[in-house]
Amino acid sequence: MNFGFSSPDVAIDLGTANTLVFVPGQGIVIDEPSVVAVEVANGTRRICAVGAEAKILIGKTPGNIVTYRPLTDGVIGDLDVAEEMIKHFIHKAIGSPSIFSRGPEIVVCVPSSATPVERRAIRAAAFNAGGREVWLVEEPMAAAIGAGLPVDKPIGSMVVDIGGGTTEVGIVSLKGLTFSTSIRVGGDKMDEAIAAYVRRKYNLQIGDAAAETVKKEIGSALVTHESHLVVGHVRGQDVARGVPCEITLSQAEIAEALQEPMSQIAKVVSTALEQTKPEIAADIIDRGITMTGGGSLLRNIDLLLADETGLPVRVAETPLICVALGAGRTLEDPEFRGTLCPA
Repeated sequence: MNFGFSSPDVAIDLGTANTLVFVPGQGIVIDEPSVVAVEVANGTRRICAVGAEAKILIGKTPGNIVTYRPLTDGVIGDLDVAEEMIKHFIHKAIGSPSIFSRGPEIVVCVPSSATPVERRAIRAAAFNAGGREVWLVEEPMAAAIGAGLPVDKPIGSMVVDIGGGTTEVGIVSLKGLTFSTSIRVGGDKMDEAIAAYVRRKYNLQIGDAAAETVKKEIGSALVTHESHLVVGHVRGQDVARGVPCEITLSQAEIAEALQEPMSQIAKVVSTALEQTKPEIAADIIDRGITMTGGGSLLRNIDLLLADETGLPVRVAETPLICVALGAGRTLEDPEFRGTLCPA
């Protein structure tokens, strides 16, 4: 009997909003919200729900149960809760390890702007969750690989990944990032901007979930000739009267609410282009910009960036899973091992 077999390896896109787990040979096996519900009793904390089961509890729990999002702006804010969440997702993906098996090799995606302290926290969480070896891959590189860009060739490619907590911009050539930058603006800041707009204009307080829903249903990065005709409904609490209320919002209003985060995203993309070497800039002019991440699904955001940069912009075929697919490919294909950073 072989007592030294290893658990299947995993790649993790540890996102502020969602966590995806990729297992070689199987693809993406976990795609759940990065949310943990914790029961507090007698000074101790006990995990009572993780992922989708925890998200449905947000705003609906009794006083002794608290829902956490252990990642903030793409990095770990609560190490203990993050470890439990990672452990839960790994066990759900590949099963609990036996006493004879070695833990999995784990690849974890990190924002390009993550500090050394933040990177150590992510490594520690993955190790403590049972990792045999832990590698980090920067999110713009993983997104470029997952989007099918020619990252292994001497061709410059530009990727903009808009996640829940951050927007990552990377310029890739020959398996390396020639330039990368990020801002802590993403889907969460868009939701906050919508909620703030509704409170300011209509004196209506809405939750993050309601803001996210209206963003997905009618949100747009630009006002178009049809924007005033496209409407959606949102429910919340009238701040003055303290009673539930429903209002109608137009797409034009959502675009107005999103002006600030859209301006910040456009600015960081323009800044990246200004820092690009002339030879690589020529490639980007030919190939354009590729967008990934959930934020790239916002209506007309590609048109906004095209207007701001003067370059063609396309959304990747599967933008929500590009980062996880790219991280997974670093496990499956030895050609991409050079993109990883050891723990």
